[in-house]
Amino acid sequence: MKTNIFPILSNSLIVYKEAIKNISNLNFTNSDEIQKKIVPFQNNELPEVLFISSYPPRECDIATYTQDLKNAIQEKFGHSMSLKVCALEANESNFIYPAEVKYILQTQEEDQYVLLSKKINADKNIKMIFLQHEFGLFGGEYGAYLLKFMTHLKRSISTTFHTVLPNPNKQLKKVVRKIVDCSDFVIVMTNTSASILKRDYGIAERKIKVISHGTHLVPALTENKKESRIHLGDRIVLSTFGLLNEGKSIETALEALPEIISHFPNVIYLIIGKTHPEVKKRDGEKYRDFLYDKVNKLNLQNNVRFINRYLSLDELVAQLQRTDIYLFTSKDPNQAVSGTLAYAMACGCPVISTPIPHAKEFLDGAGFNFDFQNSKQLATATIKLLYNPELLDGMRLNALHKINPTAWQNSAIAHLEFSQNSIKKNSISLKYEIPKITLDHILNMTTSRGMIQFSSIATPDLNSGYTLDDNARALIAISKHYALTGNSNDVNLIKIYLDFILFCQQDNGDFINYVDIAGNYMSKNWDENLEDSNGRAIWALGELLSHEALLNQQQIEKAKIALEKSLQIIAKFQSPRAIAFSIKGLYYYNLNKKSPRIERLITSLADNLVSKYRGVSEKNWNWYENYLTYANSVLPEAMLYASMSTGSELYIKIAKTSFDFLLSIIFQNNQIKVVSNKGWHLKDKAVNHFGEQPIDVAYTILALNTFYKIFNEQDYLDKMNTAFDWFLGKNHLNQIIYNPKTGGCYDGLEKYHVNLNQGAESTISYLLARLVFEEIENSKVEIQLYDDVLETA
Repeated sequence: MKTNIFPILSNSLIVYKEAIKNISNLNFTNSDEIQKKIVPFQNNELPEVLFISSYPPRECDIATYTQDLKNAIQEKFGHSMSLKVCALEANESNFIYPAEVKYILQTQEEDQYVLLSKKINADKNIKMIFLQHEFGLFGGEYGAYLLKFMTHLKRSISTTFHTVLPNPNKQLKKVVRKIVDCSDFVIVMTNTSASILKRDYGIAERKIKVISHGTHLVPALTENKKESRIHLGDRIVLSTFGLLNEGKSIETALEALPEIISHFPNVIYLIIGKTHPEVKKRDGEKYRDFLYDKVNKLNLQNNVRFINRYLSLDELVAQLQRTDIYLFTSKDPNQAVSGTLAYAMACGCPVISTPIPHAKEFLDGAGFNFDFQNSKQLATATIKLLYNPELLDGMRLNALHKINPTAWQNSAIAHLEFSQNSIKKNSISLKYEIPKITLDHILNMTTSRGMIQFSSIATPDLNSGYTLDDNARALIAISKHYALTGNSNDVNLIKIYLDFILFCQQDNGDFINYVDIAGNYMSKNWDENLEDSNGRAIWALGELLSHEALLNQQQIEKAKIALEKSLQIIAKFQSPRAIAFSIKGLYYYNLNKKSPRIERLITSLADNLVSKYRGVSEKNWNWYENYLTYANSVLPEAMLYASMSTGSELYIKIAKTSFDFLLSIIFQNNQIKVVSNKGWHLKDKAVNHFGEQPIDVAYTILALNTFYKIFNEQDYLDKMNTAFDWFLGKNHLNQIIYNPKTGGCYDGLEKYHVNLNQGAESTISYLLARLVFEEIENSKVEIQLYDDVLETA
């Protein structure tokens, strides 16, 4: 006899939904009343983190660095802390600072350092300090005034050394060692700088952390878009950017140009940026005029363009993405890092650089190094690259792969990861911010025929063609998105993905999986077992039909016919995942139909899973197979759906037991680590290989959400948040898997790196996971509205 084991859930949902429907019939004298009540409580007493640094609108590299780092921490952890700045000023300045600047330090006034430390010690909100150090920023010999501040300070502080000078004299060594002693830890940006601190200053390795100079994530641009923004025709573009000063040794590049032009007459060299304000104050435009004279003497007027102004980030990115080779010509051997070099690599520029530590550590395979002020070597390297387009393209990809781990988002995570002791000491609760939903990369990957399977970084790989798998997942995600947001742009996407699924269906009801870019079935459709692909198609059609009220009648009829036609093949399925996908699809299909025939089919499929479970499960192995492979969470989730459809207590017992067993394996140390695609987790042998896929994390989140709705156990909700944080950087590499700039999701987390390709499967998987949290937020708002209605009534 069938028992309804979900009466409370069912009844409460009915009451709740009816109440929400009635809200629109009530009148409020002030429409803002409800909105005010649903705005989250604003805590004005958040713990503060203070940055001590030069800061915009002051024009210097460290000011820009600090603003970028602050913004990245704000983006990643904005509701966990309040971020403030102490701006460094030299002499008299009249900068108008943004609101986050809380203090100003006049760096040439010695007595101001102790006063600042007293103010901070008295400010109970300030819990941590990030200090940016560069020689010349602080007063006194080697910036010794800073020590008066640090020795009186009673707060956790970390110091970032932007320059580490080798072979220090006694006084320099004394100042640096004292700064390190006063710091919880110090940050340097290259391994070379870390080695110098240990070797030349005697600093203990435990006090030194290496965090590379941050870089901006940039959107992928097609060739047409590039040309529409930067009108350079077919010119070969070399470029350099940054605040102009003689240390950049731009003349080295100018002296190399005649030889380069003799091979490639259409070369143009862009020199981008204003003169450094401190240099201009001291010397006027002396160095720029020197470069102008050099251009005239070498007859380079048609091959050099000066862009003497500040470029916005978007303008700069556009210039760099149009650049064929980036030239870095600094003549300072003690320059540890270059933000301009990092930004160029982030835009996919091969780089030819002088051998500063930053370049030596990052350019292997992404460019060439040449000796300081050696224009002949620079010309030779440039010509070699331009004669070898394949090498140039390879270096472009290598540049992106090498520099991506240094994205500002990853830098923000690293700074706070290294600050864990201070965070715990000050009871700061770190919570990742959930990114806004964007469909940009999904649109980028979708043609009029369907969603492209693979991408090279963020550029669709048209040669990979289409799959039923990806377009079925896309239909599920976009139909959910449409139901939650009502975005009219989703209507066309739903049509494209549904039409693709229908195109893949055969006369006997089953589906093929692979279609080439021209729309032809591929031969491997008949060489592979496509049960799982067929199951996904059934899930997609059923999920779509659960949103029947949002669809036009023609789409409803097409989807119904296709799903009914597929029912004749379901009974043949043996793959546990094909069965599970089908159960989910049939459950959604039957939400409105309430068909005994569909319910019997669900029962038959669930019984098959029960049989598999009983065949291999034992005391310490509560599972359906002798191994854990991919999409594991869908199996217990399907059993739970079957129990919701049929009321079976057996199904729900197996669902919960098997799901909790899975969770005990993939959640360790407050992180999710799904089963590797490089070695399955065997019943009698736990295999701990790296190679985690976004799809497995997403399916786990979907299942956790389903189980939480039914069992209302806080642990499921907590694990759901932990699992989603995996996309945002809470993983063994502490790197983002979701790219908020492109809207794409990286294809995998490996042992030492992230696979930067943003294919259809990973991008749709992220969206499916993200929509779970959108649904939760929508529900919170609706519940708040419901409570307000009751109060008003």
